[in-house]
Amino acid sequence: MTGNTDGGGGFEPVDQDHRLGSLDERLQRLETSEAKRTGRGRPEADPNSRMANRVLADLIGGIAGGALIGWLVDRVFGTSPWGFLILLFLGIVVAFRNVFRLAGGAQPKAQDPASEE
Repeated sequence: MTGNTDGGGGFEPVDQDHRLGSLDERLQRLETSEAKRTGRGRPEADPNSRMANRVLADLIGGIAGGALIGWLVDRVFGTSPWGFLILLFLGIVVAFRNVFRLAGGAQPKAQDPASEE
């Protein structure tokens, strides 16, 4: 144990070599440029995929929400199965209404050049 004067029994820390930092920066730049060149990396969200996810969320949320609230109404007021059935039906109606709204607004409206004046 020669050369160790701190009494801790460990090694003294070594300063980081500036060449390692430079190498890390170059490596990061190369990885970024390679990802751009090959098209890998984080892909942009497809608008159709976002629309499909929104439709799915509306359908599941409306139906599950109506069923859950209907079940709770039945448990609290003892109206089984009418509260469940009625609110499930209302959840389905709301879910499909939202889907029809999305489908109607999904297509861009063509503007008439004469109406811009």
